[in-house]
Order: sequence, then C-alpha cells, then structure tokens
Amino acid sequence: MGMTIAEKILAFKSGKNQVRPGDIVEPAVDLAMSHENAALVINQFLEIYQGTGLTPRVWNPDNITIIFDHRVPAESSKTANNQKKIREFVAAQGITKFHEIRGDVGGICHQVLPEYGYVHPGSLVLGTDSHTTSHGAMGAFAMGIGATEMASVWCLGAILNLEVPATIRVNVSGKLPGYIYPKDIILYLIGMLTANGATFRALEFHGPVIEKMSVSGRLTLANMSVEAGATTGIIPADAETIRYLQQEAEVQEPIEPVLPDPDAVYEQTVDIDVTNMEPQAACPHTVDNVKPVREVAGKTLHQIVIGSCTNGRLDDLEIAARILKGKKVADNVRMLVFPASGRIYRQALQKGYIADLAASGAVIMNPGCGCCLGVHQGALADGETALATTNRNFKGRMGNPNAEVYLCSPATAAVSAITGKITDPREERR
Repeated sequence: MGMTIAEKILAFKSGKNQVRPGDIVEPAVDLAMSHENAALVINQFLEIYQGTGLTPRVWNPDNITIIFDHRVPAESSKTANNQKKIREFVAAQGITKFHEIRGDVGGICHQVLPEYGYVHPGSLVLGTDSHTTSHGAMGAFAMGIGATEMASVWCLGAILNLEVPATIRVNVSGKLPGYIYPKDIILYLIGMLTANGATFRALEFHGPVIEKMSVSGRLTLANMSVEAGATTGIIPADAETIRYLQQEAEVQEPIEPVLPDPDAVYEQTVDIDVTNMEPQAACPHTVDNVKPVREVAGKTLHQIVIGSCTNGRLDDLEIAARILKGKKVADNVRMLVFPASGRIYRQALQKGYIADLAASGAVIMNPGCGCCLGVHQGALADGETALATTNRNFKGRMGNPNAEVYLCSPATAAVSAITGKITDPREERR
C-alpha cells in the first residue's frame, strides 16, 4: 500500500520503511524556526539543563533559524530586551541562520526561509508559529509547535511523539478566471472545509491549476492550510519548485522531489473547479465565514492592508500597483503596504511598484508582522472595518476586538482602496 507525501517524509525521517495515519513517530528535524518568541524557547531550553551540570548546547546550530519579524522595530522596552537576549543566545550558540531587518536583508520568517533556500523538498520543518505550514509549498512537511516542544527539539534534533496525520487530497482544476488568485482558492477551500475540517490532517494539493501556479501562489495555499485546522499543507515539488530554489534561492545542491505513490490512500478527496469561481472574502470574525465578494460589496472601509506572509510577495505588490497606478486611495481610507521581506521591498522599488503605491496614497511600511498580528502599526479604532490580504480575522486580530477585519486577495484590496468600500475587483474592467 502506497504512502502520501506526508507519510513518506515522516517515514524517512523516522528511519522506517512505512508509516500509516495514527502511528506515533519521532522523526529527525531538518530545520527549527522561531521568531521573537525564541525568548520563550530559550527559557525552556535552559530549564532543561538546570541541575545537570552540563553546558547548554543546541543539537546543531546550523539547523536552527531565528528571525525577528513580529515586532520590528521593537515597539517597547520589553520587546527590545527580549531581542537583546536572543541576539546574545544566538552568538553564544553559534546559530548561523539569524535574520533581522537590515536594509534589504531579512523579513517575515515565512518569506525568508524560501528566499534563502532553507527549505527543500522532503524536509521536516518545525516552527514556533502556526503559519509554518507555509513551507509545505516547497514539498516539505512543515508544521507549527509550541515553545516547550521547540526547546526539546533544540536539545534532541527530533520531535517526540508525533502522530502521523491522515491526508486530504485537494484537486484544483479548470480555467482560472480573471481577477481570481490563489488567495481566492484557499479562502474558498477553507469555507468549504470549515475551520475544523482538516484538523490533525495534512492537505495535499494537486491538479493542473496547482501545476501552473508559481511558488508565490503555492506559499499562499500552504500558509492558510492551518486556517482549516490542517497540521500541514503540501504541494508536490516539481519543475517550478526546482526553478525557484535554483534561480531565486540560488541553491546549489541537488533537489530531489518527494511525490505520493500512485496507490497512496487518502482519507478524503476534495475537487475544486475554478472555472466559475468568484472573488472571495472571509468575513468577521472567522476565516471560514467565506462569501463571494459581491455579497459583501458596499461595506464602508477605514483601512486597507496589503502584505504579510500570505500576500506580501512581489507579484502581490505588482497586482496592487497595477490597479492603483494613476489613481488615489479614497479619502476615508488608510492604506498600509507591508512587503514580505527586505529583498521584495528592494525589488518592488526597482520595478516602480513602491512609487506607484505611495503616489496613490498608500503608506509603505517596513517588512514585518506587526499590523497583521495587532501588536503595533495599523491598529484599528472601535467600530472600524479593515480589508486585508492577511490570514486571520479573529476578534482583536488587528489590535481591537471592537473592530472588524475582512480578508481578500490583493486585487480586491486594491480596487476597494479606490472606492473606499468593499468592491468586487471585476469592477475594474467595467
């Protein structure tokens, strides 16, 4: 009996010939990622060594990456002190993959990892962030874990007592209509499955639409797989994956895709035909409260956010800049743009996207997660409504439980910025 991609990766990393859903494994980890919450991991890590007489040492400093992105620049003395603590730990342990924003270096963790070629097909990637599922776009098994569990990974180089998830196969077919993007596809899927529909499951994406999709779009799908409850979301590695890693991430070593067996067993198969798909929006206050944009069109907006680890890549900024070039953001709307990394910021500058967005009235922010998370930059006032290309819209997600957040594609966000209300992006061509 064949195996899915998730099963193959976990079997190999556990030294087994075969695993099945429900099996408990202890696979070796290829990459362990944290951001500013590494301060919590450090506390737990040092506690493990208390009373042992041993010098605390991570299992492999080359396999750990720490990236400052959630609170950059530091918004408080507490954050600044935590970041200082992390820098000192990184230096003491010799951790080589450390990033913070310095000009066009660094960015949001889920963009930095693929940009620098840290994730390869078949890798097991763990991160102290729920959207670590993003890296399944590279054909890896990537999942989020807690700080205590990460501390044990830093010690052992393996994760203990991991249950092999069953896999849901998602087939995406049809002809992609204009103004429909990967964000619309994943919102539609989450609305179909619900926020709990893929809990403790892997989502494995297939079909001609996926095969034609760029790594950027695949990252969007994998990123938001967790919003359906998935442990991981995986796109099979192919020529596009190899192209990205070799040409954009400048990976030199051989790249070997891990593919499902023809007789792999899936718990469920979901078929999506995008031919007649409409632009989608997730409505307050849950990501699975998904409706066609036309059903919520006309809602007055106060803030537009374009960016984040979900839709802050170069093609996302290009879409927004094309729509907004020569036009103005509505007077009643604040528009914030967060490129996903310093490298993307530089590329968008070179291509003129930043100039076009700024001329339209957008405020260009440094790469980071602050606005999406709601810890600083772009907090909402009571009763305000935001439309964002981010990945969550829970109460308080943008800093205020008395505000509302809708989620959408960059095209929907850009068109709506011009009108000052939620607008179907197809209106642009009329």
